[in-house]
Amino acid sequence: MEIETTTAILLVFFIFLLLYWIYSLKKSQRGLEFGKRSLSVKYGKTTEQFFPFMKDYPFQPGGFRFLGTPIDGVQFEKDKVVLVEFKSGDSRLSARQQEIKSLVEKGKVEFREIRTK
Repeated sequence: MEIETTTAILLVFFIFLLLYWIYSLKKSQRGLEFGKRSLSVKYGKTTEQFFPFMKDYPFQPGGFRFLGTPIDGVQFEKDKVVLVEFKSGDSRLSARQQEIKSLVEKGKVEFREIRTK
């Protein structure tokens, strides 16, 4: 009887140990997934700063000014100003970027000079 009790106690101990190990692995996995997403965002933002210098960029790179958010930047041409958002793969405009695009299409963009005293 004593061997069965000892075996049962060891079995329960190992089950708790296994459950704790699984919990730790899942917690670690969530941290790694978050870190991977965070790095992807950082790499994307860094890469966006080089897009104006790529051969497929349709404007003169010297006229581009990087904003970062909510759009990537502004391209200043002699005859127009273009709001630019770089996308790759299957990525889409965010809700805020779609709102900005809609405002531009409706002509609700203005230039305002603000002076300080």
